[in-house]
Amino acid sequence: MKARVTVTLKSGILDPQGKAIEGALKSLGVDGVASVRQGKVFDIELSGSDKAKAEAALKDAADKLLANTVIENYAIEVKA
Repeated sequence: MKARVTVTLKSGILDPQGKAIEGALKSLGVDGVASVRQGKVFDIELSGSDKAKAEAALKDAADKLLANTVIENYAIEVKA
């Protein structure tokens, strides 16, 4: 089973790396860029076939390690 955990900064949290990327895109001539927010993506392979168990394990992993839940949100997507 494969899963993806996407971690992004909560709205209202300053994102200096996103601002730097935004500036770089504009300097490269990429038109229409209004704002950039950066994040992290974790692609994880899991053994077993119990989707609910996998989601619970990934939620625990995100809460403890993958995301700083004070300033970040996360989304979990499990593909059977």
